[in-house]
This record gives sequence, structure tokens and C-alpha cells, in this order.
Amino acid sequence: MDRVEVSGVGIDLWRKGAGRPVLFLHSGDGFDPEDEFLNALASDHEVIAPWHPGFGHSDMPEGWVGVDDLAYFYLDLMDHLDLTDVALIGSSFGGWIAAEVAVRGSNRLSRLVLIDALGIKVGDRTTRDITDFHYTDRTELEKLKWADPEGRQPDLMSYDDAALTGVVRSREAFTHFGWRPYMHNPALARWLHRISTPSLVLWGAQDGIVTPDYGRAYADRIPGARFEPVADAAHFPHIEQAAASLDIVRGFIDG
Repeated sequence: MDRVEVSGVGIDLWRKGAGRPVLFLHSGDGFDPEDEFLNALASDHEVIAPWHPGFGHSDMPEGWVGVDDLAYFYLDLMDHLDLTDVALIGSSFGGWIAAEVAVRGSNRLSRLVLIDALGIKVGDRTTRDITDFHYTDRTELEKLKWADPEGRQPDLMSYDDAALTGVVRSREAFTHFGWRPYMHNPALARWLHRISTPSLVLWGAQDGIVTPDYGRAYADRIPGARFEPVADAAHFPHIEQAAASLDIVRGFIDG
């Protein structure tokens, strides 16, 4: 894991492989450097996976309050690393950030992949589009996140102090950036038409956090976006069905 500083903000960054760059933005749960999807993608791409500011052991900048701050940070990161022809992939909360980046536009982007992304409001004011990560019973939440939740819950008692600190900081930052309004930007849906980057919206067919109908509504708002469901997967298809997801994503970003 490397440490880089961008615009005065220090973050941890995992980087592996060589070839066309892929910038991966993780979910509110963070990411595992041993993740099968990321490592397989790194066999023929340069995969760059940063820990968001405030998450893990990355700095939490004073005064940052919204996902727009994170979006501008990643535009700065691409400039700082001088990345070109970038495939931007975001999962869940990271998908929300990726959508905000793409709306703002960058000639550095070549492809956009949103995996079960949060970030928009689809239903009316009384409809909950996004399951509450913080107040849903933990056992029930795992059933919504995974098609097969068996063995997915991490054993936090086995973590050392540094790892536990990273988990706690990530949960705190996830709440900080997504609390109000809850896990969405009310303005984002109406600006998705500005995305000119070829886009893939990949969705777990059994997602209980944000349903496939939510995913289709996301894709419908992005010009020319392709919606692809992944069978036998819920909120994290790239983890539950890594091989199937990889085939779809690799075919899209290299197509």
C-alpha cells in the first residue's frame, strides 16, 4: 500500500498491474487488497484503488462535508497521477462518487462502470430507495447485501488495533458523507444526462440494498448506458460472482 498526497490530503493507495489504467472507488465497507476481482483485473490493467479521504487510514480533511468534495478530490488525483484513458469503476458508495465525477466531466475518462451505485433519488418523498445501513438489524442487513450471506460477516475480534481503527474510521466517514440527505444527492439524478463517457451499470439481481429497478432507473438517466444484471449476486456482484462480473466489465472497458 502506497501513501500519496493530493491537494494536501494524504491517502493510502493500492496499485497493481500494468496496462490501461482502472481507477476503482470502494464501497462504504472499504475494500480487500486480496479481492479476486481487482487482482484478476490487474493481470492486464493497471488497477489503482485508493482509500477515500476519511476512510481506513486516509486523512479526513477539515471542512469536507459532502460527496462533491470527494468527486473533486478524484479529479485532482487523476491529474496528480497524470492518468489518461481511465476506466472509472465505483461500487455502492464509490459508485455514487464515480457518478459525481463523471457528471463534472473529465477528458481523462474513457469508460464508467457503476456497480450497485448509491446516490440518486428514484421514488417519491415517502419511498425509501436505499436501505438504511445504520439502523437495519445487522443480520438482516447481511441478507440484503449478499445473495448468500454465509461466512461474509468479518470476525472483528481477530483484527489488530490498526485494522480496527480503519474499520471504525470508515464507518464514521461513511456516515459523515452520506447522512443528510441519506446516501443521495437530490440534484444528481437531473444532471446524469451530462455524462458523455460510455457507461455500464452492473447490478446484482438479488440486491436488497438498492433494487435492480433502482439500477435500471440509474441507467435510464445516463445517455446510452448499458444495464447488466448479475445472477446469484446481491449488492456486491463483483465479490459474490467475481468471474461473471469480470467478464462483463473487462469486455466493456476493453471494447
